[in-house]
Amino acid sequence: MKNIAVIGAGTMGNGIAHVIAQNGYKTNLIDISPEALDKGLLTIEKNLDRMVAKELITEDVKKSTLGNIATYTILADGVKKVDLVIEAATENTALKLKIFRELDAICEPTTILATNTSSISITQIAAATKRADKVIGMHFMNPVPIMQLVEIIRGYSTSNEVTKTIMDLSMALGKTPTEVNDYPGFVANRILMPMINEAIETLYHKVAGVSEIDTVMKLGMAHPMGPLQLADFIGLDVCLSILNVMYDGFKNPKYAPCPLLVNMVTAGKLGIKSGEGFYDYSESRKSEKVSKQFN
Repeated sequence: MKNIAVIGAGTMGNGIAHVIAQNGYKTNLIDISPEALDKGLLTIEKNLDRMVAKELITEDVKKSTLGNIATYTILADGVKKVDLVIEAATENTALKLKIFRELDAICEPTTILATNTSSISITQIAAATKRADKVIGMHFMNPVPIMQLVEIIRGYSTSNEVTKTIMDLSMALGKTPTEVNDYPGFVANRILMPMINEAIETLYHKVAGVSEIDTVMKLGMAHPMGPLQLADFIGLDVCLSILNVMYDGFKNPKYAPCPLLVNMVTAGKLGIKSGEGFYDYSESRKSEKVSKQFN
């Protein structure tokens, strides 16, 4: 495996491209928006600069990493003759199915198609193609350059050969791949999202305030970040989307999103990405200032 394409230059996409390019692979970063590509490349460069400053990598590694990345706005050009495509577009089922139908039509028959989805069925995505044996989930964690885990999700028809190839690639990227089966939310979000949702329910029912809930979980459970702050970091819209996938998939009321979460997303309070969620980020992305609506 030498040439890899990444679809989507947002937070996850540019992080995945960063890690792949840093490990010596030719990396095609694809997005329909030239502005998103510019922003993604700038983010990668800033993250590399931080690594150089901390003496985690050399200036030469930074230069070679950036040199390994090519950008494309046309999907067919970006996936030409690549060994693997990793889709990291918005967590939207219809969009992902559309992308995979297009990929199946334009990619080489041997190309493996992976998705970074955090909850959507790999089997459903694979069914949109004629190469279900070559479709697999690669769920990276955010921030990708730092977090070690990659959830490797086999669809119903994913082959053993493809699974081994992706497990080996993940290890070559310095990650720890963990194989899981294809059920809504997989493992990470099946456990994480109900906890976040319960934290929001706890706030909704006025059991405690935002900082108090997060403090209990940080100091009492040794979590590095409280669940409400983590929800802001992930994006409240993403949390809602994942909960809806699990609720629809399991038909179990324990996965039903809290009304407060639904209202916040409807109001555009999405966390860091919008500048406000449970905390106010108008002054800093690292702010722990509680949003005024919860004071």
